[in-house]
Amino acid sequence: MISYVTLGADDIARAKHFYAALLPALGYGLTEGPEGLSYVLPVAAGQPALPDFYVKPTFDGRPATAGNGVMVAFEARNQAQVRALHAAALAAGGQDEGQPGFRAAYGPRFYVGYLRDPQGNKIALFSSNPDEPGRDDQSA
Repeated sequence: MISYVTLGADDIARAKHFYAALLPALGYGLTEGPEGLSYVLPVAAGQPALPDFYVKPTFDGRPATAGNGVMVAFEARNQAQVRALHAAALAAGGQDEGQPGFRAAYGPRFYVGYLRDPQGNKIALFSSNPDEPGRDDQSA
């Protein structure tokens, strides 16, 4: 099980503005400290810990860079939330990497939008809600 994911950022205030547009809506709480931003999902007693998400300056002091082929995906409740958070993230300084929608290469219920955070890290927002129409449904 993944315990945490850390992305580097050279401008923590800019990163905070971007991630504030989407992570609180997905249930993440923020703790901010001198070492950067820590986003954590609440966990009920007796439940397994969920992965934390950190945005921090680099440890070696060199500029942060986005990894080629690296992407972090966040699950939304439904397709409408994917669209809303994608738009909010763009308004908060993100760059579009793929408008929300279905992709032929993925399963019929995988609804996803892609973007880049201000540092260039690739982020996916997706929903696979079985209660919503899928790509192949007549009502979609």
